[in-house]
Amino acid sequence: MSASPPQHDINADPARRARVDSASMVWQPSPSGTVWRKPFYREGGEFGPVTGVVRYAPGGRFRSHAHPAGEEILVLDGVFSDEHGDYPAGTWLLNPEGYTHAPSSEPGCDILVRLRQYPGGGRARLQVQTRTAPWRAASAAGLKLQPLYREAGFPEYVALARLAPGSVLSELCFPAEVEYFVLDGSLHVTDAELVPGGWLRLPPETPHAPSSRSGALYYLRLGRVTGGVYAPFEANLEGSW
Repeated sequence: MSASPPQHDINADPARRARVDSASMVWQPSPSGTVWRKPFYREGGEFGPVTGVVRYAPGGRFRSHAHPAGEEILVLDGVFSDEHGDYPAGTWLLNPEGYTHAPSSEPGCDILVRLRQYPGGGRARLQVQTRTAPWRAASAAGLKLQPLYREAGFPEYVALARLAPGSVLSELCFPAEVEYFVLDGSLHVTDAELVPGGWLRLPPETPHAPSSRSGALYYLRLGRVTGGVYAPFEANLEGSW
């Protein structure tokens, strides 16, 4: 198996807006040879933090490895597996710092994955089947939320969101970097029309008012605060919508 080419930084400056249409990207090989990837964000090469979509070919696998600074996964289709279980489409996982596994997929799968972006000991390992988990009506008309992650002592907030057709949210402005990844429908944020596979990252303190003509299902994450560091911030996040 030939060596993978050097991995360069992608959208590495958190102070800059970044947008990716993953559906139009070309799959890149991983060191495994049976796993392919489309990175949206990467900093520090092969062993730095990365966000992107990963595809396991049928029978694809990696050798057992640990996860410094954690790993987050949303299974988009197929079945993702490791020695701890099988995770069908719709499963969301948070594997904390130091978690070790040998990931694989017998039928093949696509996953949204975030590596080395959940630093700090003491985080829980979490698993949610988003296709059966309950939704909460938000204060904003037309918006429902399915909270996935908010843990005391850590800054991140992760949720799925469902915006009804024709909905326009009031202007939002968060003290943290915010990311959107569209799973179904279309979502308009600032000047970007995001369709399935579309990813957008906005810097902290960016005013924006998401809207959708057709309706949208999307992944939402708030992470680094102003200055690009990770630190808890106080906000009634779900009350902001």
